Order: sequence, then C-alpha cells, then structure tokens
Amino acid sequence: MASRLNPYISFAGDARQAMEFYKEVFGGTLALNTYGEYGKPDSPEADKIMHAMLETPSGFTLMGADSPPGMEHTPGSNFSVSLSGDDEAELRGYWEKLSAGGTVSVPMEKQMWGDVFGMCTDRFGIPWMVDIIESQS
Repeated sequence: MASRLNPYISFAGDARQAMEFYKEVFGGTLALNTYGEYGKPDSPEADKIMHAMLETPSGFTLMGADSPPGMEHTPGSNFSVSLSGDDEAELRGYWEKLSAGGTVSVPMEKQMWGDVFGMCTDRFGIPWMVDIIESQS
C-alpha cells in the first residue's frame, strides 16, 4: 500500500454519528471498531469508537475516534479538513452537505485567486475548506 495523507479526527463521544454522516456525504466503505472489541467489553466506553476509517470512491480516507477517557477534547482548534479539485459538481455537492446544519464562515464563491472557495464548520464542529480549482483552458 502506498503512503497516504489523511486527517484523523478526535470526537467527544459522537464519533459513530460523525463518521456515519461523512459516509452519507462522501459514500464509500466505513469500518468502525469499538473499545469493547479491543479488550474493554465491560467498561463505560465499550460502545465508543476506538478507530474508524472511511475510504471513499473518490480516493479520500478519513479516520477518527472518540477521545479516550481522561484525554482533553477541543474540537476544531488545530486543523481544517481541505477538499480540493476541479470537479465542480462533486465539490459543490460535498459543500452543500457539509455546510447544512453547520456554520459558513466564508461563502462558496469566486475568490481573488480565481478559484471558487468556501469555509464552513459542520454540525459536529469540524472545520472544512472546499476549493474548486479554476480550470486552465
């Protein structure tokens, strides 16, 4: 397998719901593993997600987990997830789904550098940047 770069997101107990939402947005195959499956079947966090991985038909990989007990969770404070490309219909579709129920900080519109770009925070507190690259014709 080739090396890949992808975001890994920590959640405050709603990793399952968030990862299922992202599967609705992007499609693909979602694998969910709980703490209970990995040696803590009787613990309060047994049904929480220890590791989740979404692999999409577009080649995206998104990983995430519920923060372990005792670990501080600060959503969205140190990263953004960036989607970029030149398939305007696909990227606008992602934008519509990600921004629905969330907060738009930069509306999806043409920017001074020529691309169509927007920034939003989805309903789970994750910041996203979507950049539709201007085609060079």
